Amino acid sequence: MVIVVAVTIVIAALALVGTRWKALPWVPDAETIGAASPSEATTAPPTIGAPTDLATGFEVPWGLTFLPDGRALVGERPSGDVSVITVQGDVERVGTVPGVADSGEGGLLGVVTSPTFADDQLVFAYITTNTDNRVVRMRLKNDRLVGARAVLTGIPKNSFHDGGRLLFGPEGMLFVTTGDAGEPDLAQDKTSLAGKILRISPDGTIPKDNPFPRSAVWSYGHRNVQGLAFDDDQRLWATEFGSSAYDELNLIEAGNNYGWPEVEGAGGATSEANGFVDPQVTWPTSEASPSGLAWQDGVLYMGALRGERLWEIPVDGDTAQQPTAALDGELGRIRTVMVAPDGTLWLTTSNTDGRGDPREGDDRVVSVPVG
Repeated sequence: MVIVVAVTIVIAALALVGTRWKALPWVPDAETIGAASPSEATTAPPTIGAPTDLATGFEVPWGLTFLPDGRALVGERPSGDVSVITVQGDVERVGTVPGVADSGEGGLLGVVTSPTFADDQLVFAYITTNTDNRVVRMRLKNDRLVGARAVLTGIPKNSFHDGGRLLFGPEGMLFVTTGDAGEPDLAQDKTSLAGKILRISPDGTIPKDNPFPRSAVWSYGHRNVQGLAFDDDQRLWATEFGSSAYDELNLIEAGNNYGWPEVEGAGGATSEANGFVDPQVTWPTSEASPSGLAWQDGVLYMGALRGERLWEIPVDGDTAQQPTAALDGELGRIRTVMVAPDGTLWLTTSNTDGRGDPREGDDRVVSVPVG
């Protein structure tokens, strides 16, 4: 495996009065190492306001998705419990996803509502079972989850690197992120569902316009993707956990190979020689360990677990600009980021996952104004 060694550049802090923003503490030297280097931001980042607790007392809230009426569903990873949260912070449990196995990083992971929820009341979940990772769908009927059935099975599982994010695309297809399940070579094996971004129809069948015939694979060469977001031009962005050096933000295109395990971070000449796609932005693993990703008004918002901050990444066309950080250490580990119907960001913390430092009330769902 090639791990690119970067030259560290110290960047002066941005003088942004009245905000919590600060400059990215590290940027790869693209000329020296062939790394993907973000462009300099051309506009000041939006102000991130003070976080407000919406609901507390959760155990590793992972998946978060909004209903048409403005309420949200949140799933708890170890138990498989799913609850409804109102904008006033009222919480009501609506059911437990059957078959969930609490297994290290596995359990109840991504949760997403159907784009036609008003007609079909469908809710999709990515779960770890005793035998595999899989996607199941249910109905939310009279505020109760019923009728769970599998639509995609056989995704390799492990106690780590299980992926788990779900997102519907503009054409109504379901995108599914998977990890390499602790076997890095599976990421390069297009016959395996591990280390991939997958694309399926809501009933689990394979769309005919997927890049590989009769395959759910949309892109490959991933280590552990846990964040997905479409921008206004229907480009797909993804966050990816690195191993020991670099975490990544990638621009995803059908059929592309993102290099793992041959490359971690930007591979430069190695990537060019092998047809790998280098990331748009990289971070030291201590600054990110990225999970949730959301898009709003030209900006990607990325939750950092080990980095314990919210990264803001302006995007110009198909190019990511210089990231800046907010909420540094204020909430601890940030797992999921979603844009609420009112334009605020809803975040879930992940301080009770065995790797964080729980605070009173953890874990929590938090609202953050952006302006």
